[in-house]
Amino acid sequence: MGNIYETFVVNGPDLRSSPVEVTPTLYPDLDRDFNGFRDCTLVAAHRFERDWPSWEMHPAGDEIVVLLSGAATFVLDEGGSKRQVTLSKPGDFVIVPKATWHTARITQPASMLFVTPGEGTQHRAG
Repeated sequence: MGNIYETFVVNGPDLRSSPVEVTPTLYPDLDRDFNGFRDCTLVAAHRFERDWPSWEMHPAGDEIVVLLSGAATFVLDEGGSKRQVTLSKPGDFVIVPKATWHTARITQPASMLFVTPGEGTQHRAG
């Protein structure tokens, strides 16, 4: 038992689930402790008050994002063409395709659940 905002869950290649405490060094620790996050997914929840300051991309697979509260618009850069997906009620979700750059615009303070194939995740300035 835990709180998804304080303890994330890593699903490993064997589909075993490992709770991991959220700390300031979480992401480097995941790479170290889970073989570069190879064949792993991260189940995490985050709260947002503002637009994301950057873009991210997950080359290892599709990411699932579920809105728990609030409202947000995801912007997906699909080969230079921007597509927007609005999440406006709890339970709305978006599947971000593998290797697609994406960011979020927060239209109302929001909480979201993420299922992320973390291996090789990249970031770029907004």
